[in-house]
Amino acid sequence: MKKIGWINFIANIVFVMLLFWIFQFDLGYHWRLVVLFAFIQLMLGRYTDKLLLIWEEIKMVLISHAWFFIISILFFRITQWQEILYLFLITIISAFFCLCFSRYSHIWLRPYFKKNVLIVGMGHTAEKLSEIIKCNRFSLMDVRAFINCNNSSLLPHAYQQVKVVQDEHIFPLDEIEEIIQNERITTAIIAVPQLISSDIEILMKLLNDKVDEIKVLPRTETLVTFDSRIDDFDGLLMISTAQNKITLESQFFKRVLDILGGIVGCILLIPLYFFVRHKNQKEGDHGPVMFRQVRIGKDGKEFTIYKFRTMIENAEEKLEELMRADPAIREEYLANKKLVNDPRITKAGKFLRRTSLDEFPQFINVIKGEMSLIGPRPYLPREKKDMGDFYHTIIQMKPGLTGMWQTHGRSDTDFVTRLSLDDYYFRNYSLWLDITILIRTVKTILGGKDETAR
Repeated sequence: MKKIGWINFIANIVFVMLLFWIFQFDLGYHWRLVVLFAFIQLMLGRYTDKLLLIWEEIKMVLISHAWFFIISILFFRITQWQEILYLFLITIISAFFCLCFSRYSHIWLRPYFKKNVLIVGMGHTAEKLSEIIKCNRFSLMDVRAFINCNNSSLLPHAYQQVKVVQDEHIFPLDEIEEIIQNERITTAIIAVPQLISSDIEILMKLLNDKVDEIKVLPRTETLVTFDSRIDDFDGLLMISTAQNKITLESQFFKRVLDILGGIVGCILLIPLYFFVRHKNQKEGDHGPVMFRQVRIGKDGKEFTIYKFRTMIENAEEKLEELMRADPAIREEYLANKKLVNDPRITKAGKFLRRTSLDEFPQFINVIKGEMSLIGPRPYLPREKKDMGDFYHTIIQMKPGLTGMWQTHGRSDTDFVTRLSLDDYYFRNYSLWLDITILIRTVKTILGGKDETAR
């Protein structure tokens, strides 16, 4: 158990004991429920340093408290409806407290328990890793320096393009021992995927006994998903992975979530429709409020999508004119399937797009079963040929009102990246992934910077 884990463990146990006292549970067995609560939390590994994201902590808290409630009902003589209600309330309140305390303890106590991290590498992977760590305070990692493996006598074949912005934090491999001592490094992460196994072995020997923990970001040229499992096959390291298949149970719960979310969205859509119409007319736009367009759906079947109109009427014809008149516009659209400064967007449309309110009418598509709350981007039929091999995986799911590309880049992502994110979503699908994307979407719509990993 990590040091901050002990603080969370003690705080959780004291709080649960206080709840049992407040609800006046039978003193004859309430202490055994507290022991059961502590045992379940420890057995599931809630207080270890294996959880690096707040999403993992949320999932673990929910699972552990669900098991606590179920086991308490099954193995203790809790039969009166009042006691069952009290136990349910204790479980819910405790889960909320555990989540809040865990998150804020990682923030408030960060200066005392953070891990000083050394990233071995300075290329694209190292840069991306650094950005993720900066946006993820829950992991308690603090990047102190980068190691340049180029031009080193230890690794003569290693080469990376310099990509890290803060060059003053890049040091040669020959100075690695000095950097570890000066920066008090506790965790080293090897972020050079193109290194061969012999080079990684050299780095591991160099880092052993000098840091508490060594992590390696491997090369993933083959299909590796969240379902992948690492097995010790009698001394051989074996990675077991499989093409993700969406089970009937997952489809059922996904549809239930869609219906519930669709009902709420359609209720909100009614006043929003009149708001948008008023705003359009105020700007002198008296055209239709709604916009309909054919998109590619599940199994490649086409359907009509609903959106609030954010462009001038006859926008498609105007696009053709712009592309014929300006080769730069044509090149930009063919590459990204959009224009950064699109002259067809109305003043009201800019507001709708910035707040993502233009997507609200798609709740109608969700209720009709043509779309899902979460899923791949609904692509245009003319984009099919540009989707390449991604097309065959993406169409295996209903397109979503929101998805990976909206929460991991939004307008900053190019067409190929959007395809990759949608393909990633399909291969790693889970109901929990849907919930995290949904929460991140709500935070994005509310206008705040996406800090859901914190």
